[in-house]
Amino acid sequence: MSDLRTCAVIPAAGQGSRLGMETPKIMLEIADGVTVWSLLLRRLRPWVEHVHVVLSPSGEAPFRRLAAEEIARGEVSVSVQAEPTGMGDAVFGAAPYWRDHDAILVVWGDQANVSAATLRRVVHVHGETASPDRPGLTIPLVPLPDPYVEYEYDAATSGLLGVRMSREGDLCRPGGLGDVGVFCLSTRGLTEAWDRYLAEVLPGTVTGEVNFLPFLPYLSGEGRPVTVVPAGDPDEARGINTAADLEFARTIYLRRAD
Repeated sequence: MSDLRTCAVIPAAGQGSRLGMETPKIMLEIADGVTVWSLLLRRLRPWVEHVHVVLSPSGEAPFRRLAAEEIARGEVSVSVQAEPTGMGDAVFGAAPYWRDHDAILVVWGDQANVSAATLRRVVHVHGETASPDRPGLTIPLVPLPDPYVEYEYDAATSGLLGVRMSREGDLCRPGGLGDVGVFCLSTRGLTEAWDRYLAEVLPGTVTGEVNFLPFLPYLSGEGRPVTVVPAGDPDEARGINTAADLEFARTIYLRRAD
């Protein structure tokens, strides 16, 4: 575990509606007795002090049953996002659970393919490059043939210049840098920065949400250094949104040993 006290935050309020399921995607079964949740927990445990999961109202009770032992031991906590108003709202609505840590490791709740090696590398690099007195941002990125989200990063200045999002109608360029649903942020001044961002930003033109991802170049513009960590495999970028994605995740699980 890094010397920085790190809390993993997993926004998992989405349902598997496109999969024909009403179960939260974090509870999807990847193999017999293996869920997205159990994979993420196993891969996160060595590198974080605590895990907090944000769920929908309907997802809270089944998830509490699934993670009852970890919750009872105090290793995992849960909160509810009452309305599906975006990932930023999910992360910052959970601030009481993570604000006393040095850093948060945000991991989307459907990222079954993210590897233990990538998570380890991100936490380690963030611990090396950031501190409570020098807050920063660490993101694993990977070139993708057809990125759903594309990041413009200037390595010379350690600056994140912008984010293009297909879901908001932006055009992402073939071969552009995409994320793997993992973001490590120092907590010092973070909620205050989010409040400033909310006062300035307009909701997305397509979704009507105040998106989390444009907050990252906003932080960079405020002077937070951004460290990009190369992700190990483009396959890690694929979340679970469709039946084909779920089958892909099952194939990746059988192929890997982590």
